[in-house]
Amino acid sequence: MDGGQITFNDMAPFSDTGEFDGKVGHLSDMCILVAHPKGWLLWDTGVQPKKYDGFEFTRKRTLSSQLADIGLKPEDITYLAFSHFHFDHTGNANEFLSSTWILQNKELQWANSQPTPFGVDPSTFSQSEKVKKQMIDGDHDVFGDGKVKILSAPGHTPGHEVLLIKLDSGKNLIFAGDLYHQSLSRDKRLVPAFNISRADTLASIDRVNRIAKNLNAKLFIQHEKSNFDMLPSFPKYLK
Repeated sequence: MDGGQITFNDMAPFSDTGEFDGKVGHLSDMCILVAHPKGWLLWDTGVQPKKYDGFEFTRKRTLSSQLADIGLKPEDITYLAFSHFHFDHTGNANEFLSSTWILQNKELQWANSQPTPFGVDPSTFSQSEKVKKQMIDGDHDVFGDGKVKILSAPGHTPGHEVLLIKLDSGKNLIFAGDLYHQSLSRDKRLVPAFNISRADTLASIDRVNRIAKNLNAKLFIQHEKSNFDMLPSFPKYLK
């Protein structure tokens, strides 16, 4: 699903070794809707249109209007999970009040800490205190059958995670959150300057890359527009 677009005047913060210095960046913001016999999972909730100093969030369609294309409403989503709690991934979270929010303990504690961490907007997930929550620590099997797994991959934020999906066709997919922001980031193992831990980031990169290799999984970089364009246009889907 299309969670919006992000334009940066200068991508320098996305590598602490200078690869993006002075470069303009146009990033996608994909959200993933997973159908399972036991319910629906929505992974990440995109942006709210807004202009900031140095970058801008835009959005062509709301998530609700896209869900309506397949006859769903926000209250039909069984589970809601987030790669992490930066505001370009939690922008529409408060629309999903009937869902069970699957949250990493470390991530929620960090996002609610004071002063508010860089890149976090608590207003985008202000209903987190009221919704039904499933708190986790580390990896989690969403539906209990190994088909949809949340994998811990800290470093970008304390509770950052990626999504592994095993399709009935035998294909395996990984949606990598912000473990990488561009293809160059993955190729060169680049670490953004604003990541919480450089060491944890590199360890998570190594872990996820090895999992992808061992499972022969196709890995999608969620902010890479070319990766977004490789996916079927919603409401078409992979199976």
